[in-house]
Amino acid sequence: MRVRAWRDILEEVTADGSDGEDWRAVAGRRREGVGEDLVLGHPNRGVYFLKTYAKNPYELRGVGARVARRVDDGLEPLLPNRESAGRFAVQNPPEDDEHAKTMAKRVRETVRVHGDAPTTPDDFFTDLMEALDSPAFGPMEFDPEERPDSLDAFGDEFEEAERLLDAELDDLVDEDEVGRGFQ
Repeated sequence: MRVRAWRDILEEVTADGSDGEDWRAVAGRRREGVGEDLVLGHPNRGVYFLKTYAKNPYELRGVGARVARRVDDGLEPLLPNRESAGRFAVQNPPEDDEHAKTMAKRVRETVRVHGDAPTTPDDFFTDLMEALDSPAFGPMEFDPEERPDSLDAFGDEFEEAERLLDAELDDLVDEDEVGRGFQ
């Protein structure tokens, strides 16, 4: 397991081009300390564990690692299914003005089609993410107030990874002196 900056993990997630809608996520507060935990899982790409915190209102810092090469039968129930209420997406910005115009046209068309036809919120979300060329999106379990039980289960399953990532994040927090307020 290699600990990396959280942005490097997201770049790896977005670079692959595998089925974007097969990703699932769980997020919430850390067990202890400042910040949040995020687990991203894809059946064929594996499981990524990230820990982040807000250094200030404009800067997010954190670390992460790939903790499993695929989602196996033991991890599958810990990730939300399509019926889960929450959704997440990882986006890349448009490459240039022409790409932005193409994306905007596809978004307008998607909204028009869903406005004219019977649809579900999940179908609308999926079609909209495809129109935006989202490389990773899907169901998410998230609670800003309480830590989801599945995050605790991931922490228990990948105990060594959690310990290492917590230590790395705590070092960043101490280095940034976040405990003294925003900088």
